[in-house]
Amino acid sequence: MKILAVIPARGGSKGIPRKNVRLMCGKPLISYSIMNALNSQFDLEVVVSTDSEEIERIAVIYGAQVINRPSELATDEVTLDPVVHHALLEMEKTQKKTYDIVITMQPTSPLLRPSTLDSAIKYFIDNNYDTVISGINHPHLAWTEIDGEIVPIYKERLNRQYLPKNLIETGAFFITKREFVNAFSRIGDNVSIFEVPGNESIDIDTPKDWWVAEKELSKKRILIRTDGYAEIGLGHIYRCLLLADNLIDHDIKFVLSNKSDIGVEKIRESNFPYTVIQDNYEIGELIRTHECDILINDILDTDKNYIEYCKSQGVRVVNFEDLGTGAAYADAVINDLYEKRNNLENHYWGSEYYCIRDEFLLAKPAGFKENVEEVLVIFGGTDPCNLTYRLFEVIKSIPNHNSIHYTFILGMGYKYAEDLISKSNTLNLNIDIVKDVKLMTEYMGRADLAVSSQGRTMFELASMAVPTILLAQNEREQHHDFGYLKNGFINLGMGNEVKNQTIRETLLWLINSPQIRRQMKEQMLKKDLKKGIQRVINIILDKSK
Repeated sequence: MKILAVIPARGGSKGIPRKNVRLMCGKPLISYSIMNALNSQFDLEVVVSTDSEEIERIAVIYGAQVINRPSELATDEVTLDPVVHHALLEMEKTQKKTYDIVITMQPTSPLLRPSTLDSAIKYFIDNNYDTVISGINHPHLAWTEIDGEIVPIYKERLNRQYLPKNLIETGAFFITKREFVNAFSRIGDNVSIFEVPGNESIDIDTPKDWWVAEKELSKKRILIRTDGYAEIGLGHIYRCLLLADNLIDHDIKFVLSNKSDIGVEKIRESNFPYTVIQDNYEIGELIRTHECDILINDILDTDKNYIEYCKSQGVRVVNFEDLGTGAAYADAVINDLYEKRNNLENHYWGSEYYCIRDEFLLAKPAGFKENVEEVLVIFGGTDPCNLTYRLFEVIKSIPNHNSIHYTFILGMGYKYAEDLISKSNTLNLNIDIVKDVKLMTEYMGRADLAVSSQGRTMFELASMAVPTILLAQNEREQHHDFGYLKNGFINLGMGNEVKNQTIRETLLWLINSPQIRRQMKEQMLKKDLKKGIQRVINIILDKSK
């Protein structure tokens, strides 16, 4: 079938001056419509009808033919019908052919995808419609005016998802059989609306429309490869969810390994889309099908072969907490838990790149009290060394333990929760055991002292200025450089190597040493951890330079 795509584009624009030729994300606005039409699988002939030499020049650069529009068809009052009809007649005369289908495509719809246009053309042909118009379903409780009276259009007040369709035309395309195109109309008898996705439906009429379109065109497709299971906890999952929340104007999808049982559960709760893979090299197919721009790896150390494979897919690769051989080959590596260990330009070191959760950005640090009234015990999402139970045993041995209240916070992956709760209920201890905390700042804000592992929770305790005793869960944690005295922590080393007596004596020492606790708090308050998330987002999107 012979199909003509007509793009009407006047030179005068009052709402946004020079709108059709103004650069949007580095390209003239009209170029998007031209390229969408030229990239159609239906081999469209594309012509721009214009009264502007500037528009004509740009149209030719991008591969369109041009019809010079007469002045009488270039006024504000003229509708598109005679403009399209004029362009059609001129093209049939110069090309010496009669077209079967005429498609009007507005230059003000830059977000339309060629695949959507092709689906609409196929829908038009397969169903033998006379006319198909692009539209969006926008159901709302709407009112109108009849004979001076405001009346509802709807019959029954329902939630939006239950309202009947309310189809609104967009300027993306107007497909018509040749026989129905004349100077007064382009609509045949058998008409349908083809619904376009919401993110492709915008028409550029106002500066706000322009801003929204640029945001949509700048959107990146991002895969986040992360894990969460008993051995490594949920710190990587929480960080990646925070990144996803701060990349909300981009297209995000999570990828987890099949061993990430609790990680998958947490991502599922977040309502972000995710895929579970059996092997890391399955990421290549996901990059291709997702048309990925950026791959984030938050899976600890990577190797050279894996990163080179990822890079071969044509994506930007950003790794977190990576000390492996693959780190040198990524576009960027963010190691917020470690001080600078090499001079590689792609590495970003230290706590200034720590990504703190929103609730900590808004929370005030805990106040200082001479006497300890509240001690917080928190060992992460899984506590693989069961340090929580160790602290429970230590607290039982402290004299006058009922004068201080202890709060134990258990993560969703802690396996011994029921046993600990059962034993706590049999003893007269001033202890509360809390599971699956939703607002951590509420508990940290009341704490005068904390005992924690040397993972990411220590940053949150530092932001709340809670003097903390640290016990590392594993050797890797022990090398997290932030968790030492200069930042307000008493570090006892590997938790499974520290005797209960040492933990007990350190805890009692701090309880009875207000001056030491004050100094620890002051060291913590010197660190500004609130700007790290924006630094990291800029690195991910390559805006850091």
